Amino acid sequence: MDTAPRIRTLALVAALAAGASGPAGASTFSFGAGAVLPGSAQVLPGTRYSAALGYGFEDGPAVTSVDRGGPDPARAHFCTSDRPFLFSVAVPGGNYEVAVVLGDLAGESTTTIKSELRRLEVEEQHTLLGQFAVRRFVVNVRTPAFPSGAVRLKPRERTGETRDWDDRLTLEFSGERPCVCSVSVTPAPGVPTVYLAGDSTVCDQPYEPFCSWGQMLPRFFGPGVAIANHAESGESLRSFIGENRLAKLDSLMRPGDFLFIQFGHNDQKERGENVGAFTTYTADLERFVADARAHGVTPVLVTSVSRRSFGDDGKLSNSLGDYPEAVRRVAREQGVALVDLNEMTRVLYEALGPEKAKALFPFVHDRTEGTHHNNYGAYEIAKCVVQAIRVERLALAGLLLGDTAPFDPGHPDPPEAFVVPASLKASNEVPYGN
Repeated sequence: MDTAPRIRTLALVAALAAGASGPAGASTFSFGAGAVLPGSAQVLPGTRYSAALGYGFEDGPAVTSVDRGGPDPARAHFCTSDRPFLFSVAVPGGNYEVAVVLGDLAGESTTTIKSELRRLEVEEQHTLLGQFAVRRFVVNVRTPAFPSGAVRLKPRERTGETRDWDDRLTLEFSGERPCVCSVSVTPAPGVPTVYLAGDSTVCDQPYEPFCSWGQMLPRFFGPGVAIANHAESGESLRSFIGENRLAKLDSLMRPGDFLFIQFGHNDQKERGENVGAFTTYTADLERFVADARAHGVTPVLVTSVSRRSFGDDGKLSNSLGDYPEAVRRVAREQGVALVDLNEMTRVLYEALGPEKAKALFPFVHDRTEGTHHNNYGAYEIAKCVVQAIRVERLALAGLLLGDTAPFDPGHPDPPEAFVVPASLKASNEVPYGN
């Protein structure tokens, strides 16, 4: 890379670090060999991420550059690979609008984009020969620190889950033939943020074949909102508070934001005097609701997803005791919007039946999981959440992408039609919690 573009790009990254907004805070990266628009940094296959450079490809599969020539340097060249590849930009914590130009002057392309820790942003964007698509979405970036302390991370958050907590914005490109022409990153401090507080069925799972609905939720929203998934495997309401995760949210939430709260799987295992669904659990739920409202934030209560617990009659048995009903009761008494995932996933599982419902769950250690989901399962449950957002008439419904159709969990998408590409890293290590 020539010295002058590198200096300009480092200045743009410095502007991002300083919290600049608008054009001065934008950083644009042109992928592939060929002419580059003024003010853009050229990204070649050998451009590897480093703290000194502030952007580049992460270590992984080989990336190829293709230059078609022509008068428009913004669409003349691109980078591609036959396996998922990662590109990162150094940024401080916050929300960022990402704009990606996809396509090829001389061929078709199909690109799926995930952000940070496997959050689905763009699903199967197809372009015809000579056609280009510009996709925009907002990515939330965070670090553990906040003004009065830091989140107490679990061991796995310091290893496999570091992309959710580091000081960079990471994009994953995959698909049948991804053709990435350019990426721009602009601070988006004014967009409303949807904060997710929950457990392993909500959080950003680091490895295939596991996935959670919070990772799939961004796919259904346009660039007018950010999804900030603060859920973590193994969490209960109590542990979420004790590990400073609620305190972290307190430092971030602003009027106009939303807080989705889904716990129960791990809370039901807690023991002690007077501990239970209608005592400590209810009190803690009310605390979360009051905390959100104190910040001018809209709380949304979510009942726990059902476990795959079929009886001999082919119907699902309740493995969560009184905990889902406790959430429903707090929602009624507090006048809070409710996403009844416990009921919606019951309908979903039973619609597929005991055998076919296994397609929603990963197969590990010679058995099909019964609590955590795979990509298909997480996708279908995210659709349940989106449908509930519509039914509850939340303002978020107006920010959904135009291709987001109504969803009936009693008529799920066929598993064989699901095509979101898997990410590179896989593990049989089961998430914390059950």
